[in-house]
Amino acid sequence: MSSLEINSSSFNQETKLPSSPPLVEGSACEPLGEDLNEVEENSKDIIKFTSEKLSIDEVSQLVISPLCGAVSLFVGTTRNNFEGKKVISLEYEAYLPMAENEIRKICSDIRQKWPVKHIAVFHRLGSVPVSEASIIIAVSSAHRAESLQAVSYAIDTLKAKVPIWKKEMYEESSSSWKKNKECFWATGD
Repeated sequence: MSSLEINSSSFNQETKLPSSPPLVEGSACEPLGEDLNEVEENSKDIIKFTSEKLSIDEVSQLVISPLCGAVSLFVGTTRNNFEGKKVISLEYEAYLPMAENEIRKICSDIRQKWPVKHIAVFHRLGSVPVSEASIIIAVSSAHRAESLQAVSYAIDTLKAKVPIWKKEMYEESSSSWKKNKECFWATGD
């Protein structure tokens, strides 16, 4: 049997979900007269550039909201190869004042296009070893479609507009600054 097959004989066919106990007036399980739709929470845009290792858990926790049923993430990592060369790390540099401003604009654009709650964009600067995250984008929304579309838009637009430069460090002691094909300001060939 392959690891993807499920053996139905290992499940008890008579297993039932437990029923919820009836609510007793004044019990801890009873809602406290609050309408869950009245819960207010200010939307947040969290932008961070750091030389420290990025944490997927930390970033995803920042966008979780009781008002949302979806958190979508994009995690960009350093891969170990490029065009037949062995990559040992990436090095990132950014023009921070402009980069932060452009990411704020991306967050604003997202809010114009989709009903999202929280947005977090964390980007690593300096050296990023193979398999570690260079960027984490997290978006929460009531439903998955909006947060998935927003995350896709965020990474595509970030790569096209934000002044962040990537240098690949190769095993054979060479390196190469990478031209971002999506970037509108770097197309002057």
